[in-house]
This record gives sequence, structure tokens and C-alpha cells, in this order.
Amino acid sequence: MKEETKPEEMMHKDSSDVKTPPKQRLTVCLISAAFFGSVGSSFLYGYNLSVVNAPASYIKTFFNKTWIDRYNEPIGDGTVTLLWSITVSIFAIGGLVGALTVSFLIKALGRKGTLLANNALALIAALLLALGETAGSFEMLIIGRFIIGMDSGVALSVLPMYLGEISPRQVRGSIGQFHAIFICLGVFIGQVLGLPEIFGQESRWNFLFGFLALPALLQLCVLPFLPESPRFLLMERRDEARAEKAFQAFLGRSDVARELEEVHAENRSQNTQRTASVLDLFRKRSLRWQLITVIVVMSCYQLCGLNAIWYYTNGILQEAGFQQTLIPYITLSTGGIETLAAIVSGLVIEKVGRRPLLIFGFSAMAVFFSLLTVFLHYQDRFSWMPYLSFTSILLLIASFCSGPGGVPFVLTGELFEQSYRPAAFMIAGTVNWLSNFAVGLLFPFIQEALQTFAFLLFVVVCAAGAVYLLVVLPETKNKTFVEISQSFSKINGVPEQSEEREMKDSLDTAAANGHRSVDVEMESSF
Repeated sequence: MKEETKPEEMMHKDSSDVKTPPKQRLTVCLISAAFFGSVGSSFLYGYNLSVVNAPASYIKTFFNKTWIDRYNEPIGDGTVTLLWSITVSIFAIGGLVGALTVSFLIKALGRKGTLLANNALALIAALLLALGETAGSFEMLIIGRFIIGMDSGVALSVLPMYLGEISPRQVRGSIGQFHAIFICLGVFIGQVLGLPEIFGQESRWNFLFGFLALPALLQLCVLPFLPESPRFLLMERRDEARAEKAFQAFLGRSDVARELEEVHAENRSQNTQRTASVLDLFRKRSLRWQLITVIVVMSCYQLCGLNAIWYYTNGILQEAGFQQTLIPYITLSTGGIETLAAIVSGLVIEKVGRRPLLIFGFSAMAVFFSLLTVFLHYQDRFSWMPYLSFTSILLLIASFCSGPGGVPFVLTGELFEQSYRPAAFMIAGTVNWLSNFAVGLLFPFIQEALQTFAFLLFVVVCAAGAVYLLVVLPETKNKTFVEISQSFSKINGVPEQSEEREMKDSLDTAAANGHRSVDVEMESSF
């Protein structure tokens, strides 16, 4: 959408002391916050996605042994399948519960405070999961999976919010991609530690779950010494002194008056001085399409079919003639590709933009799902076809992690201003975990009915997501939160000048009080 040149902007351009935004350098404080915030949050989520795969047979054996000890008879096949299904799927239920608590937690504890408190869940879960075998209690495993799901539900909403608010707009996408990179890294490390030479043995599988405590403890040791979100401190805590120190630490300079005034102006331009509820967000006409966009993107994030391809990976490798003992090592390539693609996405997101990465990612996934369907259909007829199938899987994973795997979380933080952001993340998290649960519950039935043609359903989802984003989503890179809101004015049916007038009035008020507000928009890093 082309922006109209406004008289105020013309005055800025004609002024001799106009300054353009300085090129923002990455500071040690900013990188540390992104790294250690992600280690104890995103990494644990990714790790828990893959960690249950390697010890699956050993855990089922543990179920049977415990059942015999209690009831003096072997466990039935149906019962062990039910217990295993509950152990796996309750992670998503815990995630949903965690996502629903986010708005309340961050209001009470703040962004950083919530991340720190969330580590208590990770430590409790690690103890329950690691000691369940020793205690002879499979209930401890189930409860532990539920609690670590809650931890992930909180982390997947709070961390992207924190990273988005501490990052200058010039690097907001790159810093936000730390979240996706550490999810992929967690998946990969879970695969590595699950190898037979490490913890993938019957006598060591509980160490896989005990490992959960290490990232949580690492975050607890470092994150307390890093600043809270300066936007949260200024707009919600009204603590300008701490906000100024936080801005200085994250930006690496002492003069942060422009950033402080921009946040003050945004705060004054908003119609509400309190954190909006989910109901308020649904009622807000000027945020209607931002909310629809987040719901669509987060639905596609889970419904695009990436989780479903794991059902086929081992079978495809077996068809290709690989020995069963080699398959765990070959599947490491999937985790490696995930991590590499996420890193590349983080490096290029500020040059390419969010919108192209999302559209390309979903479009490429639609193409490779189509090819995979063809390759699987003819897999029994040609001996070389399984290799093409596995190649398609690797390209699918790379396509997902190039954009759809991380950008939706960055986007959720960018599309909403401060007072509506917690409610937006609560809705996004709810959609994310409900979609996750739906895929796990329904895909086995869909796969049984459609066989290899089940992937055509994901072709439709990915293609529809790409078309929606092409039509609706504006680019958000290097824009302030107010500018992003203005990009949706036309489609929301809101007069384009209304919020700009509110911001101008706020800046004029600041100018009347002696602040140099005329330079805020042009100079501020945020």
C-alpha cells in the first residue's frame, strides 16, 4: 500500500536537521537476551517434539512392567496404546492451558518475569519425567508431559513478545528468528541424544527427560541480569527510569530520548490505557484483519502438514533399502536441514521481508507435497523412487523453516500495538495448540482413508495460506508498530488519517512540553 505524503512529513524533509534512522548494530545485551531467552523456552519446545520418538519402545515396556508389578498380569495391547497416546498427546493439551494463562502472567510478572517463572514448570517436569521409572509410576510421565506442555504453551507466546519489544525495528525480524532457530535446534538435539550410543537405550532413556533441566537452569542463571522489555516498563509499569536503562542496554548508547518519546507518543495515541482483553480485541474494528491474519497464519503453521510427514520418513527409508540400524542416523539430516534453513531465514529476513518468506514457504510446500504424493504413489514400481520421496521430505522441511516455521511468531508481535499484544498472543497460542492437537488426533484417520493421497489435503492448506497472504498481508519489515497498524486501515474500513491524527496530536502535545518530537519518527530505532 502506497503511503500518502503528509504536510508534516514535507516539513521534516525540508528541514535541515532531519536525520534518518541510524543503522542499528547488534549489542551484546540484545544478543544475550535473544540467546538465553530462547535456550530456556524455544529450545525446550523443539526438544520435546522429538525426544519421545527414540525411547518409545522402552517407555511402552516400562508401562507393561509397571502394570505387571501392580496387577500381576501383562498389560493389554489396547491399554498400552491408550497410555502411550495420552503420554504423547497430553503435551498439546498442556500447551493449550499454558497459552490461555499468558495474558494473566505477563500482566502480573512482565515479559522477562514470566519467562523466569516458567522455568519452574520445566524443572518440575524434568523431575517427574526422569524419576517416573524409578518410582514405578507411569502417571508421573503423563503429568510431566502435561506440565512441560504448559511450559511450552507459555514460552511460545511470551518469548516472541519479549524479543519483538526489545528489538529495534531494523533487526526485529532477525532477533525474532532466534525463536525458530532454537526450536529447530531443540528438535535436532533431541534426535542426537536419542541415538543408541547416547541415551537411546533401555537403561538410559530417563536421562533424555532429565536433560530438560539444563536449559531451564541456564536461563535462570543469566536472564535475571538482563533488562525487562522497555516498552512494558514504560507503557504498563510507568517506570521511565528502568525503561531508559533498558533502552540504553539494548541499543548500546546513552541517548535514548527519541525512543522514549516514541513510546510515550504511541501510548498517548491509543484509546485505552489498560491491557485489552480478548473480547476487546475481537470487538476492535481497526484490528479485525490483523486478527484474522494471525488466526490464518497460525492455523497454517500447524495444519500445513509438516508433523504428518514423520509418519512416512522411516517407512520411506526402509523402502529405499537402508538398514534399520542406519535409519536413526539418516533422519538426523531432517533436524540438520531444519536448523540450517531457520538460520538462513534469520539472516535474510530483514532484506527479503516477512511477506515474501511466508508466501514462498507455503507455495514451495504445496509444490513438494504434490511431488511427494506422486512419488509415494509410484514408490512400489521403481526402486529409485524412495530416494525422490526422501528428497521431497527434506525440501519440505527446508521450505517450512525458511518462513512458515518462524515468521508467524514475529508477525503476531508486529501486527498489534502494546495494549492488544497480550490478547493477540493468547489467541494465536490457542489456535496453534488446538490445530496441533487436531492434526495429531485426525491425521491417522485421514491417512488410513486416503493413504498417500492424504498429503493433497496439505497442498490445499498451503496453497490457500499463500494466496491469503498474497492478497491481505502488507510488508512489516523496518516499520514501527503504528505504521504497521496504518497499513491495515483500508482493508479494515477505518479512515486512514484517524490514528495518524492521534499520533500527531500526541507528538504536538509533547512538543508543547518541550520535547523534540518532530524528529521522533525519522530518528527512532524502534
